[in-house]
Amino acid sequence: MRSIIIHEVIKMKRLFGTFGVRRLANEVLTPEFASKLAAAYGSIVDGKIAVGGDTRTSTVMIKNAVISGLLSSGCDVVDLGILPTPAVQYAVRNYYDGGVIVTASHNPPEYNGIKFVDADGIGIPDYMEEEIEDIFFQKKFKRASWNEIGHLTVNQGIINEYQEEVIRRVDAEAIRKRNFRVVVDCGCGAGSYTMPYILRKLGCSVVTLNSQPDGFFPGRDPEPVPENLSELMDTVRSTGADLGIAHDGDADRTICIDEKGQFVLGDRTFALVEKRMLQENGGGIIVTTVATSSAIYDVAEENNGEVIATAVGDLLVARKLKETGGLFGGEENGGLIFPDFVYGRDAALTAAKILEIMAHEGRHLSELVSELPSYYSEKKKIKCPDEIKGDVMKLVAEMVSSEPGVRDIDTTDGVKIFRDDGWVIIRPSGTEPIFRCFAESDTQENATKMAEWGISLVEEAIEKLGKV
Repeated sequence: MRSIIIHEVIKMKRLFGTFGVRRLANEVLTPEFASKLAAAYGSIVDGKIAVGGDTRTSTVMIKNAVISGLLSSGCDVVDLGILPTPAVQYAVRNYYDGGVIVTASHNPPEYNGIKFVDADGIGIPDYMEEEIEDIFFQKKFKRASWNEIGHLTVNQGIINEYQEEVIRRVDAEAIRKRNFRVVVDCGCGAGSYTMPYILRKLGCSVVTLNSQPDGFFPGRDPEPVPENLSELMDTVRSTGADLGIAHDGDADRTICIDEKGQFVLGDRTFALVEKRMLQENGGGIIVTTVATSSAIYDVAEENNGEVIATAVGDLLVARKLKETGGLFGGEENGGLIFPDFVYGRDAALTAAKILEIMAHEGRHLSELVSELPSYYSEKKKIKCPDEIKGDVMKLVAEMVSSEPGVRDIDTTDGVKIFRDDGWVIIRPSGTEPIFRCFAESDTQENATKMAEWGISLVEEAIEKLGKV
């Protein structure tokens, strides 16, 4: 079936990035900042708001400030404690009128962030972010009178309910019969409270790494990339495990290590689960971003699927899934979305689904992945001041418009350049002062060259702007 590219105009905001607000904890993201931001959110929503967060050292401080800001605006608040981001989104979708998640996801420990979600558990839309910013900067907060201040309650049971719901959505008996040996690296993040327990309930023999909650992230950086997962890869090999699983700080992404101890790219596990979902449902709509591998399109074409592409950001994918009644979605970084469960990336269900596929197929992950359409990719990044990102993108698009060998340019998000030997996308980070460059081609050498070319374009643009 045909593929569609959705062009969405993303307005540059003063506080919000791709999803939420992230800043250095207790330098910019102070309790005062957090309380005011939450009060601005509380000024435009009504009802009962759930609040949860990850394991960072600053989370309890920021979470309590968020709760105070919400209460001051008249919202009732339910404190869910420390738990994965998708568990908060699950709780909001089923029981509450909105939610606030205190997390900086994969960022280093000195950062924290605040994510707001709507009643469906989806990140709030642009117009709400802009309204929150206006209230924040103009200090037009809604402040409840003393007798209308909100009430605070606690829900400690949602984390167990979330685990049981994950298990209910896969063929648990088939997984239990295989007695898988799994090594799980939670990165000392929120997944420490869920993933080892889910795996044991699924009958797996579990070896844990970095699965004690610790906001200093002593074992590794929370970003689950190859350079941070050498211990996990070595442990899979040395224990003869069937699978290795790594999460980021708030446990909304799963990266897999196969039985050989090899890192499996997120778009490969995306394609594997996509294939199974389409086969189980006789086809359907798959939503992903412009930065995702061509393999997603190939799998869809082979299995009666239709791919819709959005700008980068899991909340944009989630919104498009809801709008279209999509079957499944995700990103290339190991963040997969199962819209019948959570309108957001869900690490736990991703891991459970991969185990289910392995159980049903009776084969190793490396074999299953080897059968998927094969492309090679390279990722690089370069520093760039936030204030010139828009000008850099515009200049890069102009520079390549007459470049020999360029077949097409897509500006859905950043600048995606199509050439005969593949594509490269150059886009500004929504959370850091950098540009990210993804390239894909038919060989690793070509992918690396294309990524280097993409970085050189950004460097040239920055240099030209510096001379203006």
